[in-house]
Amino acid sequence: MRPLALLPRPGRARRAVLLCAGVLTGGVFGLAWWVDRFGRRERVTEADALVVLGARVLPGGVPSGALVARVEQAVALYHRGVAPWLVLSGGVGAHPPSEARVMRELAVAAGVPASACVLEEDSHSTQANARFSARVLRERGARRVVVVSDPYHLLRARQCFRREGLEVATSPAPIAGRMRAGDRAYWTVREAFALLLHPRLLWARAPAPDRR
Repeated sequence: MRPLALLPRPGRARRAVLLCAGVLTGGVFGLAWWVDRFGRRERVTEADALVVLGARVLPGGVPSGALVARVEQAVALYHRGVAPWLVLSGGVGAHPPSEARVMRELAVAAGVPASACVLEEDSHSTQANARFSARVLRERGARRVVVVSDPYHLLRARQCFRREGLEVATSPAPIAGRMRAGDRAYWTVREAFALLLHPRLLWARAPAPDRR
């Protein structure tokens, strides 16, 4: 066996590849840890509106478990008096109707007046959720929001809404009993990759307080 000192050293290109791979791996898992820890905490404060981010609608217009859990969490906050109305954000996916319309049906069935539910039906991504919801919110003079989604989704969602100039608190929908640990780990790492692919999101900061 050759002594380690006599083994050929990797070339510069190979060292660069190994370094980049190490940095990327460390960055992904570091971000995944942040995504997971952020999503475990409730950060609810009094707000102008609740924003519920959509999830999959199944064939026949049946809400997925994630959609039901998000609406139930938002309804509970509404009944606690956290905010006087809801923005239900989500367009038509693989199966109609829109995620927003399905969420409104669930919210109204749970005791939220239809007049307190505003639909945003154009979005098909988290960034679009933020952009189109912000338009609705600005039209109604709303600045402070509580965003409701699955725990692993909340960090990226908050950053997207901050980029639209909104003050954002977050509230995680419960996932115990409807998501296996392996699935949660997959979605958490996926969110970390999404943040790495859009690094500008990481620098989004809360807007200056409105002193009017």
